[in-house]
Amino acid sequence: MEVEQLLSLSGPALAQAISSLLETPGLYVFSDILELPNVRELETGPHAPVYQLLNLFAYGTYCDYKERAASLPELTPAQRNKLRHLSIISLASNLKCLPYSLLLQQLELKNVRELEDLLIEAVYCDIIQGKLDQRNQQVEVDCSVGRDLGPNELPNIANTLQEWCSGCEAVLCGIEEQVTRANQYRESQLKVKVQVETEVSNLQKTLKASSASPSSGPAAAGAASNQDADQPAEPRDPASSQEPRQPGKKSSKVKGLRGSGKIWSKSN
Repeated sequence: MEVEQLLSLSGPALAQAISSLLETPGLYVFSDILELPNVRELETGPHAPVYQLLNLFAYGTYCDYKERAASLPELTPAQRNKLRHLSIISLASNLKCLPYSLLLQQLELKNVRELEDLLIEAVYCDIIQGKLDQRNQQVEVDCSVGRDLGPNELPNIANTLQEWCSGCEAVLCGIEEQVTRANQYRESQLKVKVQVETEVSNLQKTLKASSASPSSGPAAAGAASNQDADQPAEPRDPASSQEPRQPGKKSSKVKGLRGSGKIWSKSN
């Protein structure tokens, strides 16, 4: 039955239609039904338990039903199975790894086999996406469908979004600082590059000028050395190389005879 068809119903027929909708496969959002005017009228009438059960499917879990089971209609097998699926969705929204022990307690299942069958069914119905870790006795949830948001959950969602926005702003500020530092470093490196290129250019000009000048450099030094080699050496005065005689002393002549052991000296 479509939600629009409920608008024409009231009383017992409406209560019966709501009970049927709770068993409909693939229907996991009930806030639109709760907002219908004729459905709101059930809250204070004789069919108030049906309205409370609908409210439980929208915002509650299987544990909530067990706590209030005395004041609520008895669940059919299909409704019980769906409410357990909804409870898995609520747990998956807070935890990404759901231990088997927690699921067995929250869903009131007898053994692991029943739990794994329920989880496999939830995966095939696209309620959750993940994998069963039988070795560690847990289910790893990648994502899950959403549920109706209760009135008390809106402030928490607003705070979460505000924290996310603050985190994004902090990341953006950090990125801007890194970009500014990178630009400053790039500018400094460009200045160094220009300075080095200028010095290299000036050095090349200096070397070219030095090689083009004939009066400087190794070529001029070689020409000067060749010119010195071509000039004849000036004769030296033998008298100038002799030491001057000291006045007051007479020179002595030494005369020796070859073959004689005596030496004769004659003074002038």
